[in-house]
Amino acid sequence: MDTLEVAEIKAFVPAKNYEVSKQFYQDIGFTMASDAGGVAYFYTGSSSFLLQNFYVEEHANHFMMHLLVKDVLAWHAHLSALDLVGKYQVKLTAVEVQPWKMQDFVLIDPSGVLWRIGQNI
Repeated sequence: MDTLEVAEIKAFVPAKNYEVSKQFYQDIGFTMASDAGGVAYFYTGSSSFLLQNFYVEEHANHFMMHLLVKDVLAWHAHLSALDLVGKYQVKLTAVEVQPWKMQDFVLIDPSGVLWRIGQNI
């Protein structure tokens, strides 16, 4: 069964403006490990995604990522201090306790992709 073992799964995140999105994700703390052929590989710790130089508004506005973190308040403070709203005209909500036993907030990237960043409680 080892031959069917999954090594990794990643989403392809759309980018309206590829250069702006690459900088945005680096600003918030992801490392860009590669960038070739219109696809950039980003990671932080053991979590990663592929940013693609591809954009369809309906797709991007319905695309959601979930980032589970150890300290949601620290992540929110870090992102708030970067003034992402002023620099990129994105949306950053307050931290809320959710009925699904998670404390989280929403960050909408420059392309309209919704990131739900949370911590289990």
